[in-house]
Amino acid sequence: MHPIALAVFCLFFLLVTLAGFWAARWRRPASGIASLEEWGLAGRSFGTWITWFLIGGDLYTAYTVIAVPAALYGAGAVGFFAVPYAVIAYPYMMVVLPRLWRVCHRHGYVTFADFVNGRYGNRWLTIAIAITGVLALMPYIALQLVGMKVVIAAMGLHGEWPLAAAFIILAAYTYSSGLRAPAVIAIVKDLMLYVMVLAAIIIIPIKLGGYARVFQLANQALATHTPAATIFLKPGQFLGYSTLAIGSALALMLYPHTATAVLSANNANVVRRNAAMLPAYSFLLGLVALLGYLALAAGVKAPDTSSAVPLLFMRSFPEWFAGFCLAAIAIGALVPAAIMSIAASNLFTRNLYGALVSRRMLPSEESAMAKIVSLVVKFGALIFVLYLPTPYAIEMQLLGGIWMCQLVPSIVVGVFTRWFHPWALLAGWAVGMTSGTAMAASLHLKSSVYPLHLPAWLGGTWAMYAAVPALLLNLAISVLLTLLFRTVGLNSGSDSTDAAAYVG
Repeated sequence: MHPIALAVFCLFFLLVTLAGFWAARWRRPASGIASLEEWGLAGRSFGTWITWFLIGGDLYTAYTVIAVPAALYGAGAVGFFAVPYAVIAYPYMMVVLPRLWRVCHRHGYVTFADFVNGRYGNRWLTIAIAITGVLALMPYIALQLVGMKVVIAAMGLHGEWPLAAAFIILAAYTYSSGLRAPAVIAIVKDLMLYVMVLAAIIIIPIKLGGYARVFQLANQALATHTPAATIFLKPGQFLGYSTLAIGSALALMLYPHTATAVLSANNANVVRRNAAMLPAYSFLLGLVALLGYLALAAGVKAPDTSSAVPLLFMRSFPEWFAGFCLAAIAIGALVPAAIMSIAASNLFTRNLYGALVSRRMLPSEESAMAKIVSLVVKFGALIFVLYLPTPYAIEMQLLGGIWMCQLVPSIVVGVFTRWFHPWALLAGWAVGMTSGTAMAASLHLKSSVYPLHLPAWLGGTWAMYAAVPALLLNLAISVLLTLLFRTVGLNSGSDSTDAAAYVG
């Protein structure tokens, strides 16, 4: 037990809890938070800086701070793929998301599945998009709990009750405040995270003899792993590394929690400014990744790779500052977990239940249902973490990026052209989901880099991120069936979106 670290941790946790409940009064309209747009998107009222903190808190999670260094701690240089994928993501965000924001704002859409419904007028395609989002979010929420669980254990607290208590508090203020709660907490979390990372990458290397020494010791430690790794990419890892970066970037901006944060902005220019400003977090991510090498150089012997960073902080800093750092990581779990549960409840309310009932719900009915669903989602994730082995959550998350990539034809292509036939998109989605899942399953969900066996004249075996060949197959099926369905005159549904919303 580390009582001083625990006391500091509890102090900051109390601070963000109070901020979460206070957020229910922040920018609250006179009518209250009685609609899905107010509860789930904060009335689309956030300006540049609030959106920047919110998206940053949403994308750079507790599990980012735990998992990216853990990847370098366990597998060496290949873990750095997270840095180029974040770099690729923001130009892509600049091109696609402002356009999506304008269409969604014009029509009052709360989710990207709402956009697909309006664009293609096909209920089953909408349901497929919504199901994909919910399926991808559940293990992602569970992984935020995994990050918090590791942090709590590093301070000497074991058992189920600390994690359960933290999540009950999260559920309470998210229920009352909606998206406003993680927006307020994200400001505190991000400031703490910058202090933590800058202190770690300056102070710990000085103690270890400088970065040259750190890289030398890390390389020596990686050579003893099974399989052996290095701080440099091996030739056979190049394609897997690059496709992981590209595929992950495509998926990142389509996750429902990203959509929720982006659609809360008050205009399209806010989204553009954030695409220009968010690379500051990519710089931070590169520094966070180095913590894995610092843990190796410091001789941290972690029972599993996820424990490496918390144990590094407990070993390298005074207890009070270690408590501060671990609080920053735990608070980093609260923000995305709250946004993800809101995003999942928005999808269920609008695009699953809403698509199947015979009448349109009133705004107050939508808000009430979304609040209940958000509680169910959080406690479902909590039960997942408490009663199933942690590797299950990690393995399921490998599928999340593969699944989200299969939405590219419907959403990313759809925001520029309606050439694809909706039934062809649904068939392409089904083939992409099935093939991508099958590739990951054949690797026993231990990796998402699949050795694709092609004829010798096509280069033989190509080891690449499973999402990429699955997406290419998805696109091929969508193109071929669109041509076929248009030839036979199959009804392609109707586009109820305003063409003027795509211009600007």
